[in-house]
Amino acid sequence: MSEETVNSEDTATPVENAGLSDDRVATTETPAAPPQQPETSKRHLRKTRVGQVVSNKMEKTIVIAVIRRVPHSKFGKIVKRTKKLYAHDERNQCAVGDLVRVEETRPLSRLKRWQLVEVLKH
Repeated sequence: MSEETVNSEDTATPVENAGLSDDRVATTETPAAPPQQPETSKRHLRKTRVGQVVSNKMEKTIVIAVIRRVPHSKFGKIVKRTKKLYAHDERNQCAVGDLVRVEETRPLSRLKRWQLVEVLKH
């Protein structure tokens, strides 16, 4: 039994090591080195958002408004989309109107899924 391969020019060429099982076929190429992983893996990165504090009336909790500017799906005009996020503020350091950065975290309560990273502007 001879094995042949068909190349892009539709011509058959005999395969070297014909009749040998796959585990006995000798390869002349050196095995490729495993790909190097970057220092920070893209998996398990936490989302961060910047928003303005709209409420700090709860204990250790702030409500921030995150404003996104997105094109309208039909008309293409840039429109603002606001989302309120509940974030954990361990030291109650935020005041209404502060610009803050929050980071995604495990669920802390029914609504809180974010935690305060830093206060950007008082």
